[in-house]
Amino acid sequence: MPSLQSVISCLSDYDPTALPVDQANRIIGEVVEPVRGVEQVPIRSALDRVLAEDITSPIDVPAHDNSAMDGYAFASSALQAANAGQVELEVAGTSFAGGGASSPPGAGQAVRIMTGAVMPDGCDTVVPQEFVDVLADGSRIRFAADTVRAGDNRRLRGEDLARGQSALPAGRIIQPADLGLLASLGFAEVRVRRRLRVAFFSTGDELRSIGEPLDAGCVYDSNRYTLHGMLRRLNVDLIDMGVVRDDPAALEAAFRTACETADAVITSGGVSVGEADYTKQIMASLGDVTFWKIAMRPGRPMAFGRIASGGRDALLFGLPGNPVAVMVTFYHFVRAALHRQMGANVPPLPLMRVRSAQAIRKKPGRTEYQRGILARADGGEWEVRITGQQGSGVLRSMSEANCFIVLAHEQDAVRAGDMVDVMLFDGLV
Repeated sequence: MPSLQSVISCLSDYDPTALPVDQANRIIGEVVEPVRGVEQVPIRSALDRVLAEDITSPIDVPAHDNSAMDGYAFASSALQAANAGQVELEVAGTSFAGGGASSPPGAGQAVRIMTGAVMPDGCDTVVPQEFVDVLADGSRIRFAADTVRAGDNRRLRGEDLARGQSALPAGRIIQPADLGLLASLGFAEVRVRRRLRVAFFSTGDELRSIGEPLDAGCVYDSNRYTLHGMLRRLNVDLIDMGVVRDDPAALEAAFRTACETADAVITSGGVSVGEADYTKQIMASLGDVTFWKIAMRPGRPMAFGRIASGGRDALLFGLPGNPVAVMVTFYHFVRAALHRQMGANVPPLPLMRVRSAQAIRKKPGRTEYQRGILARADGGEWEVRITGQQGSGVLRSMSEANCFIVLAHEQDAVRAGDMVDVMLFDGLV
């Protein structure tokens, strides 16, 4: 696997004190490699797991041409032979779902057919029963020729999936519909990547866990709870290591334990300018780690690299200490990196272009992630406004928002009425 320093050395414009968001993500993407472990699980246990191999259909789905409607199957040549726009046919039999095909009807005949039943040989069209007049003795039907066209209401063999066709690609995160698709192909089990193990902890003497007394100058640790929630969405195995005080021995022990038990380690706090140097010193002493000041707001300070201990190594993400900055850096750096480490092929989160309801201050030279509320204006058009105070310590701004307003690196101030990019929270936070 490439080392962080080897990747960085190839960049002519690399500046760790003002690193653009795109460049940081590019560096992370080149360093991270997928875990190799694979296991076989029942499909009921495969939801949100990452497929380890391509799934190819072993059968045709459906296995036969069949009816999409309850009605009458017949040869479409009868439509051209209609008399005065009316088709009249003799009912030659009935075909039920789950049974074999009925005997082929002769000229001027149709077969009563149920949804899913195999189409009789010689029949290529189904007229729905609601369009049909059944004549007095039930042995004949009549319908208007213009109610159906040749080939209507027939499902073709293999039109969903043909034998040998790719059904699901390796790297896909399995969704509920995929479970049904796998079942329709007869798969009882599927090979998936092993679940990623992620350790996380907060650093700082001022932090208290819930239930502890809140001394003067102290705050409750919220970052572990937002990290817990964000990681749960990724379906990884979590190792919550609590709060680690600013003590060199305690910090080194925590990093070593995390490294020896997890594939990735996420910390919050201890990477900003002016904070105690213990965290950064220990990170650097344990591996190939760099410290960035990313050209973004919120979330400027960040550490990234790989640490090693006890013959094992793990990715390291040292996030800022401010609560909003933790969430922003997680969503815009860590989430994609963990997906890659999981072996998952996940496209970037989409952006939606909408109108800003207000002016937003912004200077070129950094990417900003304002917390916004997207809603329909009185005229029905989508518009977005910020949630109020945008400080990196105002966690309420994330709780109230339903999107990020993404202001690009070179973008200037936004005027009321300008179009801006938003990234929806739905399915994210």
